[in-house]
Amino acid sequence: MCVVYGSSTIMVVAIEDGVQGFTMDPNDRDFKFPHPDIRIPVKTPTYSTNEGNFSAMGAGTLEAIEMLRETFSLRYVGSLVADFHRNLIKGGIFLYPADSKNNQGKLRLMYEANPLAYVAEKAGGAVSSGTMRILDIQPEKLHQRIPLIIIGNSDVVESTIDIMNSSIKIH
Repeated sequence: MCVVYGSSTIMVVAIEDGVQGFTMDPNDRDFKFPHPDIRIPVKTPTYSTNEGNFSAMGAGTLEAIEMLRETFSLRYVGSLVADFHRNLIKGGIFLYPADSKNNQGKLRLMYEANPLAYVAEKAGGAVSSGTMRILDIQPEKLHQRIPLIIIGNSDVVESTIDIMNSSIKIH
């Protein structure tokens, strides 16, 4: 489950059968059900990443971002859940890769990556750390950090990961 607060409050819940989206009506504060059976669109118009970290990224990641720049439009809010939600509804790929400052990644496996990975996969998306599926990572500690490549049709996620892994990465 994730909740986005902004001009509207939206709650997304993933269960075994799929992903459902609810929007809070500000008049009565009840949640309405305008987004049943959310599926990540097949077309992926955007990519999201913090390009402020560009100079600290490894060669493979830089190549992947260059490919994404040539193919898609950048849309980055800087809020994991807001970027995630936009890509969930409109399509897109989100990257928060490891870099020279955060060689293990920055996002936390247990309470950032895993919950969003579950939602993304239930909505038909692909999710990876760059080397393996997020939900296959066995946690070693509560605040364990990992890189995150999340959301988008599996073709875009897989091709991005292939490019990232084709060059020597920063460790």
